[in-house]
Amino acid sequence: MKFDDVLGYLGDFGVYQKRIYFMVCLIAIPCSIHQLAQVFLAAETDHWCSVAQLDGIVCPESWNLTSEQCENAKRTSMIPPKDDDSDADNDEHHCYRYKNATGESFLAGEVPSPSWPLEACHSWEYDTTQYKTTIIHEWDLVCSDKSKPALSQSIFFGGVLFGSAVFGSLADWFSNTEYVPALPNCLVLEEPALGWCYDSYNRHWTEATSDESLKLCHIWTDPGTEFVGPSRRTFAGIAIEFFWAFGYMAFAGIAYFIRKWRILAIVISVPSLVFFAYYPFIPESVRWLLSQGKVKEAERIIKKAAKVNKVTLPENIFDEKYLKQENVEDAPKRGTVIDLFRTPNMCKKTLNLLFNWFVNSMVYYGLSLSTSDLGVDDYIAFFVSGAIEIPAYVLSIFFIDYWGRRLNLCGTLVLGGVACLLTILTPIGVARTTVAMIGKFGVTASFAIVYIYSAEIYPTPVRSVGMGLSSVAARVGGILSPFILEIESLWKHLPLVIFGCSSIAAGLLALFLPETNGKQLPESLAEGENFGKENSNSKIATPLDVNIEVKSGEENPGYDKADDKV
Repeated sequence: MKFDDVLGYLGDFGVYQKRIYFMVCLIAIPCSIHQLAQVFLAAETDHWCSVAQLDGIVCPESWNLTSEQCENAKRTSMIPPKDDDSDADNDEHHCYRYKNATGESFLAGEVPSPSWPLEACHSWEYDTTQYKTTIIHEWDLVCSDKSKPALSQSIFFGGVLFGSAVFGSLADWFSNTEYVPALPNCLVLEEPALGWCYDSYNRHWTEATSDESLKLCHIWTDPGTEFVGPSRRTFAGIAIEFFWAFGYMAFAGIAYFIRKWRILAIVISVPSLVFFAYYPFIPESVRWLLSQGKVKEAERIIKKAAKVNKVTLPENIFDEKYLKQENVEDAPKRGTVIDLFRTPNMCKKTLNLLFNWFVNSMVYYGLSLSTSDLGVDDYIAFFVSGAIEIPAYVLSIFFIDYWGRRLNLCGTLVLGGVACLLTILTPIGVARTTVAMIGKFGVTASFAIVYIYSAEIYPTPVRSVGMGLSSVAARVGGILSPFILEIESLWKHLPLVIFGCSSIAAGLLALFLPETNGKQLPESLAEGENFGKENSNSKIATPLDVNIEVKSGEENPGYDKADDKV
């Protein structure tokens, strides 16, 4: 009897499955916080030159100014006026001072002239009304160094890509629970510890390392989902996203009460220690054990699940000799990346899907990291940005079963793209926030849809390879998104134009993909090549076909959808 047959006895979603699944879903909460931490840790604030010549100078009593008015007057006498029409961070007000201005000229009441020569600032003062300290404040990452936070955020996403490949492979080699438990929780402490002494580059590289260690815990989601029966697997694949959204929203509240970046970094990192307690309760992946011929260990876990679910199993669950022959020696060779591009139709579909994943990730993170530019309270905008994901996930699951994958993917991407472009024409404030959230809704829904859609388009032998390559494309989009936000210095609306046009293009290209809803899915490379051609004979999927679809999607136990949010 195979493992899928065993699930028929255990039940699709019994007490044991619910317990394990809930535990592993909790991991998505801190993961989402770490991915978006820079929004508050490296928040931008108003800044101006720090002028040492004015330190300690008191305005004459005859001027009849309050202390605050005096400080503003000193600043005005030394620093060029702010250009109200400019959103740039490197204008004269932020980055230059009058070269010939002195304390004496200020006390003499000398009015600065626009013809006075300027010199670059060497140190700055910051508006601490909202953020008491940020990474930008501490290391003066403004003006000529303004791009460094974006670079460090991209290094963060690069660390996620690197860590997924390296640490994920190590975890597969050592099994899910022999290697994973100690490493992520130890490395997760590097962020607050090293953040006290390293500069911005090192701090963000540390964050990338610690977060990637945390992401290793996502390998544990395999035992949580592999025990779920066919009727609940779609729900199980999406439900973890609600925990992601909860962490997203919760971070807004945490950051609201903690306005100093170092303390905030510690608060969002230390709770990851709770994963130490998971080790005795999270089982090994049964499929991994069976693939290694460790039948007795697999039986022990299955019997424990049956006991908790109060069900009775057959006396002989597995035949060890049969399993070794069926799952190891005679297992078909898996496809390679080359197989995705070997034939013309499969190549077109693969490139289309890769572009779709790239755009989804790029626009998702571009909109998520720029909520402070909407002209409303940063914390409210961030909270709403997370809350809008919940209806996006619910409706995407509901709509794809009624109107298919292709039209819904196209519609949500075009909706997100059009909203990005309309944001340019919308005045800053509540109106712009509303339009931007419509765009966030669209791209969030499309991200959920493209995951399901891709797994159905890739044929069985290359499904895990195709999903892994798609994940890489998504991470590349995440790496580029901070740099795209930085090019607003050329034109403040350029990032939204790029996000909007890319999203619309990806949505229109999705119309060239074959519809998979109600279709028999490809189980070989030949069927994958023919799937979607005009002369191909696609038919309605039978219940057996649906089960085959689900089984084939489990070829890569270490793959976790939540990772693709990176």
